[in-house]
Amino acid sequence: MKYYLIAGETSGDLHGANLIKALKIEDPHATFQIVGGNLMQAETGKKALIHTSEMAFMGFIEVLKNLHKISKNLKLVKNDLLKEKPDAVILIDFPGFNLKIADFAKKHGIKTCYYISPKVWAWNQGRVKKIKRIVDHMFCILPFEVDFYKKWRMPVDYVGNPLLDAISNYNFNPKFREQHGFSEKPLIALLPGSREMEIASLLPIMAELPFFFPVHQFVIAGAPNFEETYYKQFFKGIDIPVIFDQTYDILNNADAAVVTSGTATLETGILKVPQVVVYKANPISVWIAKIVIKVKFISLVNLINNFLSVRELIQEDCTAYDISYEVGELINNKEHRASVMENYDILAEKLGSPGASEKTAKLIVKYLAKI
Repeated sequence: MKYYLIAGETSGDLHGANLIKALKIEDPHATFQIVGGNLMQAETGKKALIHTSEMAFMGFIEVLKNLHKISKNLKLVKNDLLKEKPDAVILIDFPGFNLKIADFAKKHGIKTCYYISPKVWAWNQGRVKKIKRIVDHMFCILPFEVDFYKKWRMPVDYVGNPLLDAISNYNFNPKFREQHGFSEKPLIALLPGSREMEIASLLPIMAELPFFFPVHQFVIAGAPNFEETYYKQFFKGIDIPVIFDQTYDILNNADAAVVTSGTATLETGILKVPQVVVYKANPISVWIAKIVIKVKFISLVNLINNFLSVRELIQEDCTAYDISYEVGELINNKEHRASVMENYDILAEKLGSPGASEKTAKLIVKYLAKI
């Protein structure tokens, strides 16, 4: 079978790479065409038609500013689909782009598999009607998504969360501290996101935190599509190490973490590192989001648990002072820290066991065999 996988963000690249690995086991004759990042390129040995660094725009204003680029990317992928004629297109999250591709693929007789459901439960739930029409098979990774789709009478498969696969397969480095020159002093991890807009908004605030914690060490988890020099422009009179492609090792050695809202909040929760979730964006984008988005929380940990499991600091609450206070509570307040860890136990129970990539690959091969 020929598979065409499309991931538009760093997290999708990770899940896409693991799915490709599983598909190669289930279908030894599989061939792949990809839109993705470094990990999918490494797994297929192919250069992506478009790299994730050229695709990830977040926020209503940011999308509007880049409409021409998005339109160009859509046209490029559509033309490539017609040229490659895959047996199936596998869409990984990234709904603004991927739902348009699903519509196009359906019209041209290409089977559509959607891995990691669009967050239609958060806003514009009416999109489910369109999804039912253009997506042949939906694979959900969040437990509550199954019940949501059942309300719309759409059959879906729950496959578990692929982050459990990524973390369970990761080879943790026992000499991480030694190799990067860290002492035994407590380490605080800073995860400013993987998009330029997120980093530019949040890293200047995060870079103030060492002044509040003079006896602690800090480290930044760098996104693979940026250079170290990009991060250093936001530092304020202090040098903070930036380490790339070792986020799990960073978290595994951290006493606490400051995490930009997104997939990383769930990774931090699975690794059971006490965290404060932060987010700051264009005020107009946030104003629009508050109108259209219908969820109580922004972090996946809180959404899955359905209660405030970790603190969220958004917009005007996202200041160095407020973040430092919460980090101090996570480090020094034993009761508060224990409460967060208990919430992580609940999260682990809800997520279940690893195996999402393998389950999804088996189902995709099974469904396509019935064509």
